[in-house]
Amino acid sequence: MKVGLFLTNQNFLDKDMVSALDEQFAMVRLARDRGWDSVFTGQHYLNEGNNKQLQAVPFLARLQADAGHMTCGLGVLLVPIHNPVYIAETIATLDIICRGNFIFGVGLGYREEEFDAFRVPMKERVKRFSGHLELIKRLWSEESVSHEDDSCKLVNVRMNIRPVQKPHPPIWVAANQDVAVKRAARVGDAWMLNPHATLPTLVRQLALFREERKAAKLPPPHAVPCAREIVCARNRKEALDLAGPYLTAKYQAYTQWGQDEAMPGGDSINQPLDELIQDRFIIGSPEDCYRQLEPYWKQAGVNHLIFRAHWAGMPLGSALHSMRMISDELLPALRKI
Repeated sequence: MKVGLFLTNQNFLDKDMVSALDEQFAMVRLARDRGWDSVFTGQHYLNEGNNKQLQAVPFLARLQADAGHMTCGLGVLLVPIHNPVYIAETIATLDIICRGNFIFGVGLGYREEEFDAFRVPMKERVKRFSGHLELIKRLWSEESVSHEDDSCKLVNVRMNIRPVQKPHPPIWVAANQDVAVKRAARVGDAWMLNPHATLPTLVRQLALFREERKAAKLPPPHAVPCAREIVCARNRKEALDLAGPYLTAKYQAYTQWGQDEAMPGGDSINQPLDELIQDRFIIGSPEDCYRQLEPYWKQAGVNHLIFRAHWAGMPLGSALHSMRMISDELLPALRKI
């Protein structure tokens, strides 16, 4: 079992972002020194409400300097709103910066504000997503590429900056709805199980994912990564006291952004915290956390857990306390799986 750290670096508007950045570095260094395997960050534009965050690509490039042995990954880049040439060269650059220890996480996007900002019609996002990924792979591998659509015009070009990993970095696809999970099976190397859906939904959708890969004559995925919110403390009450208000605010923000509308049926995130956490968040003592996580590898075959342990407004000390308990008491048990 591999264990990773997910950093959003989302903060309230009154937070000084230089000090916020230092806090992210502190979490990465603790994870690095305690033997965690990976660090991921995600992307949004035009954050709404009392919320702001750094952009993913420069942020991740800087994190790599402190990551050491850890794999660095985007979780995820919003593929449809970007130019495919930009994506191909940027991801090749990140793979080089990470010395071939990089994962390319991709997503469709669900917020109209982001599509409007880049003048990309949301109704075209699926076509652009699949088309961009296909073109990006060609740019990384072919000697001469010609292509024309509404995003770019290429006439017999050769992209000279290419990833270290051949034929390309692992492509992990984020997906919520069943149809998107099936698409992930066809266009990616793995499905990045999201932190929002309940475990029963993930188990059901993994069956769809595996069936779709088999139908497409693709091998089973090497990686089965799953992102989860986690709070580890001496007991469940202490864990909820440490993180409850910040998790509540985070998922209220998700609902305002439209994430609830992107969830599969029956998995609404617009719920009170005591209902929201059921079969979804990992909360409690190290022993509690292990018991809650056990079904993920027994029922779903997960082999790479990606933990988010910090949310906007949460004091750094609380996150580090949780991460130390994970490192000292949970991680050794996970290593035996």
